[in-house]
Amino acid sequence: MKRVILSFVILCTVLFGASAGQAKYVFYFIGDGMGQNQVLATEMYLAELEGRIGTKPLCFTQFPVTGQCTTFSASNGITDSSAAGTALSSGEKTTNHTLGIKPDGTNVYTIAEQLRDAGWGVGITTSVSIDHATPAAFYAHVESRNDYYTIGTQLAASNFDFFGGGTFYQPYPKKLDKWKKENQGKEPESLYKICRDAGYTFAHGYGDYQNKKDEAKKMILIQPHEGLTDDYKGEGLIPYAIERKADDLSLTQITEAAIDFLYTHHDRFFLMVEGGAIDWACHSNDAATAINDVIDMDKAVRLAFEFYLQHPDETLIVVTADHETGGMSLGNSDYTLNLQLLQNQHISLDELSNSLKQLSDEKGKNLAWADVHRLFEQKLGFWQTVEISAEEDAALQAQFKSFKKGKSKKVKTLYKELDALTASAVSLLDKKSKIGWTTGSHSASAVGVWAVGAGSEIFTGWQDDTQLAPKIMQATAK
Repeated sequence: MKRVILSFVILCTVLFGASAGQAKYVFYFIGDGMGQNQVLATEMYLAELEGRIGTKPLCFTQFPVTGQCTTFSASNGITDSSAAGTALSSGEKTTNHTLGIKPDGTNVYTIAEQLRDAGWGVGITTSVSIDHATPAAFYAHVESRNDYYTIGTQLAASNFDFFGGGTFYQPYPKKLDKWKKENQGKEPESLYKICRDAGYTFAHGYGDYQNKKDEAKKMILIQPHEGLTDDYKGEGLIPYAIERKADDLSLTQITEAAIDFLYTHHDRFFLMVEGGAIDWACHSNDAATAINDVIDMDKAVRLAFEFYLQHPDETLIVVTADHETGGMSLGNSDYTLNLQLLQNQHISLDELSNSLKQLSDEKGKNLAWADVHRLFEQKLGFWQTVEISAEEDAALQAQFKSFKKGKSKKVKTLYKELDALTASAVSLLDKKSKIGWTTGSHSASAVGVWAVGAGSEIFTGWQDDTQLAPKIMQATAK
């Protein structure tokens, strides 16, 4: 019933147009790496699961205002996430790998910083580490996006109200000796301690947030980790939606907590929500994992939309992407798609690779093809619901022999180093689903823009990524 009501309200919004009021509550969703085909693949996949050809619309694709934006950086036609994040957060182009600094070396003034200084509550959330490029683009100003320690110290100094996501990627300086030399031999403090000293309360999971929210003045909500210490360096992201467990943190929970915290403490707020894991999955050319994280981000958008329904004249929701990742194509041979095959994949390529390593460690020299055969049956549906030809079987067995001899080539993605065997297996499933990839990096494809609510009418049409931040500020100043 709730889904029917939501669909009806979206239809009414489409028919009667967007509100022209002043935005007091701003939601800015960024699907990292979420190109148009990632969105369309998700909608077509959901339709195929219902046994039909077509699309099953996501919440945000039904918004009444739609547009597209270009994503090139100041240094190249293909952007990286730091340059794209800087453009989306400030309206300023910068060079790849630079974060929050213009090409002339001066700092940008992000919309999050502007609204904070105007007395708004500010929340920055993500499904990857809270010091990663896109979330950091809203509060950090560094020459290199890889300067995670400095980014983390600037997070603590931002005085934003709420952060949510994975743990810190590097709680201490990566090049410790260099850092000490530059800081007169001083010993660096952990980013966890620096943030606590700055007044932030850490909550480890949604349940812990509920327990601590009433006493906290500023909050950092992260994925729970047993025995978390100040030197803990996590994987960088909350678990992918495809393999998430009941006690894991989800992007929906992060968004729900952020809305609750900001609305409780402020009469106006800005919340950026990044679906960062979409990008990580696409860097690995892992279609099923990427699609599940698009669905996951849409669930977070639905929470914002439900808030909009309660405050329709004062809420603005903007959804976009920083760039496309992977050069995803829908179709790789004949005139067919078979996206429903992706439902047979139950874990990410990253975790499948980890599972194979664990299996190899347990079995040692006794590792047999039958063990890997069983793993692929359970996690990818191979030989059961996914038909594997004799030639494909032979190719996988050849990869296994190389793996067992320690001669298997490693497949390096931007964030992971994977074994060739599991990478080939997931690639085979994508191929059978008729999904193609042109790169393991980014592409220059334009990305979508969807908006609803107060001031949303100005986000329509063809635009550049530098135009979105000024338009958001315009909507708040009506």
